[in-house]
Amino acid sequence: MPLKEYEAKRDFTRTKEPSGKSKKGKTMQSIFVVQKHKATRLHYDFRLEVDGVLKSWAVPKGPSMNPADKRLAVMVEDHPYDYKDFEGTIPEGEYGAGTVMIWDCGTYEAQQGDPGEALERGALKIRLSGKKLKGGFALVRTAMGGKKENWLLIKEKDEFAQSKSDILEDEPDSATSGRTMEEITGGMKNEK
Repeated sequence: MPLKEYEAKRDFTRTKEPSGKSKKGKTMQSIFVVQKHKATRLHYDFRLEVDGVLKSWAVPKGPSMNPADKRLAVMVEDHPYDYKDFEGTIPEGEYGAGTVMIWDCGTYEAQQGDPGEALERGALKIRLSGKKLKGGFALVRTAMGGKKENWLLIKEKDEFAQSKSDILEDEPDSATSGRTMEEITGGMKNEK
């Protein structure tokens, strides 16, 4: 069962995270979501819908629109499809305790056929159509060892590439609610 590791790490009587269910059936477009996550350390969780679940990578420095930046992306457990809508707080004492923001979301297209097969091979090229992230990106598995698989998330050189600005600083708030991390932590509703 692909979500067994996800379910084993969470107590759903304490956290509002969605329980482990995969999406049934195919949709016309595959989705992606990037969640800004203030846990022990601030990082960004990059998630791609593949075969009904969200394949997930923790990106410590966050995604970049600069092709010169090769961002470490550590593969973590698959997440349920409904996690794409999770924005809120994970209680103290629970796995991943802290604030989660939907920093970006949208759809993606795999550039070389089936994304699951490309991930198995260790290289996936995608085209993102997000609210913030746009254009070509590559996920490439590295030879670096460790308990988890290390990948690189790299922006491709295209019309959306930027080398002079930092999208994380320029676009810090939620793509869906417009809230800041502090507002999400405090449970405030956005009046914008």
